[in-house]
Amino acid sequence: MTDWDDGQTPPADRPPSMGRLVEQLSEQATRLVRAEIALAKAELGEKAKRSGIGVGLVCAALVIVFYAVGVLVFTAIAGLDVVWPLWLSALVIGVAMLLFAALLVLVAVRQLKQAARRPETIDRVKDDVTALKEGIKG
Repeated sequence: MTDWDDGQTPPADRPPSMGRLVEQLSEQATRLVRAEIALAKAELGEKAKRSGIGVGLVCAALVIVFYAVGVLVFTAIAGLDVVWPLWLSALVIGVAMLLFAALLVLVAVRQLKQAARRPETIDRVKDDVTALKEGIKG
């Protein structure tokens, strides 16, 4: 009685041996794990990209806030020293800059939230491990 472990396809009336099935399972599991690792790397790269965009937008908002504070300080000085038109125009510019900075922060927070999501690969690997355990038991 032969095992048919020589790499040839067994005849239709003879199923492959247990040893051959375990070998195939091992090969397929290795391929699956490697594919999942490659996918996880790609997902983490996307997460890093989104984090970078979010951090860049927060930095841009901070620069705008810095200038807005300067404008508002100038507004306070001008408001004490000059008549209404100069003071009012400087105040409007300062408020507009702060509104723009708030918009940038909202976009940045959305980017950072998207980057903070758990990669889907983790769930798929857990499902694969569970399926393998059930397959071995069953």
